[in-house]
Amino acid sequence: MSKKRTSALPYARAAAMALVASLLVVAGVWASWGAAQHVLLSKGREHGTLTVTGCSVDVCTGRFDPEGPAGSAGPRTDMTIDRSVAVERGGRYPVVVKPGTTELVRTGWPGGLHAWLPLGGALVLAALVIGGGMRLPRLAWVSASLGGALLVGTFLAL
Repeated sequence: MSKKRTSALPYARAAAMALVASLLVVAGVWASWGAAQHVLLSKGREHGTLTVTGCSVDVCTGRFDPEGPAGSAGPRTDMTIDRSVAVERGGRYPVVVKPGTTELVRTGWPGGLHAWLPLGGALVLAALVIGGGMRLPRLAWVSASLGGALLVGTFLAL
């Protein structure tokens, strides 16, 4: 009778790849949450409309017209929004103010999808690790499909 010996190497490889894939997804959520929290949890925060008048390398500025009770204070011109493909000069965007700052974040579907964009990229990268390193093709296709749908949805919404 021959004894069959199993190596721990395949299990260690799968565990290492699972750790890398998990790290990628957690990093995507972490990178997205900075802006997404203001879009998802916007109740009680100052809302309004930003009309972009100018952009520098990093940020765009413009006239912020607050809504509701905060609107009685009148429009402000000291507010900024991160410069990206989602913001162009002369555009009007619904925004929410980050508490305690003069920074704005886009709201609505376009703003929400744009905020979760890093997670979409992380899901696509994790799919490569899941499919290649862990040899779980179905899970890899699910991850890639979710990430790709988020990336394409953001592109179409903006």
